[in-house]
Amino acid sequence: MNKREQIRAVIREEIDETSFPLIEEILEKRIDKVVTILGCEGNGRDGVYDEVLSMVEKALIKIAMRRSSNVKTAAADFLGINRNTLHTKMKKLKIR
Repeated sequence: MNKREQIRAVIREEIDETSFPLIEEILEKRIDKVVTILGCEGNGRDGVYDEVLSMVEKALIKIAMRRSSNVKTAAADFLGINRNTLHTKMKKLKIR
């Protein structure tokens, strides 16, 4: 069992199946608040979906970069994406 598999096993032990609905509920409530704020801006823009996805993607990338000590290859592995894809997303989202 490699390191990644060991970590996943530990996570599975700590977070049982009943925890996931709770996590999803918390996320849904938080996202609902964000959507409400975006909808209240009244600037005539639609695209709330894309805006929220960009926010979540940016947060995930920042977390991955912190956890990988700013090593893009390790951050990409953590996220399960290609390093070039990570680089492209960072550029698009203006993440240094």
